Amino acid sequence: MLGRPVVIGALAVAVLGGAFGAYWFQPWKLWQDETVREALPVAASTPTPGAPGAPAGEPAKDTPPAKDAGAEPSSAPPAGPTALASGELISHEHTTTGTARVLELPDGSRTLRLEGLDTSNGPDLRVWITDAPVIEGKAGWGVFDDGKYRSLGKLKGNKGDQNYALPADLDLNEYTSVSIWCDRFNVSFGAAELARA
Repeated sequence: MLGRPVVIGALAVAVLGGAFGAYWFQPWKLWQDETVREALPVAASTPTPGAPGAPAGEPAKDTPPAKDAGAEPSSAPPAGPTALASGELISHEHTTTGTARVLELPDGSRTLRLEGLDTSNGPDLRVWITDAPVIEGKAGWGVFDDGKYRSLGKLKGNKGDQNYALPADLDLNEYTSVSIWCDRFNVSFGAAELARA
């Protein structure tokens, strides 16, 4: 018969092992959805001098005269974001659907937007933009950390529409794919190839 200290020691190891396994795998997340519904991104507006909210002490500029109805339209920048690239998410380790779009705002900043995202929740999920090819099936699960990648931050939610700011120096000719990446287990939940618009 095993002595009492041996039994207590074995129980302590089992409890610690179970606690560590629960922390590491976080299995409850498989039944918890986090939905995020962010609006399309907009550029920060610069107030007109002399207008409400403009810096004090600056005079208001004269308002330009109204244009004739038949005049040529001005080449003003678009009011909303412009799509630079996009792709449909495919499933890797977990069933994943939705669209990834790279948008350029009127101020020149760029955003990765995930629209209609639907994937599994999990521990330590990140949004990566990478230079890896998107490969269907199990062969494509682990390729995204083999080359160049940039983390855009933690996945805000496993469902919905979300915006992730892109670094100003990121070259879209080099970074051509997006992955919902589980950093804890080094595996892609789903990914999209970014085709230039």
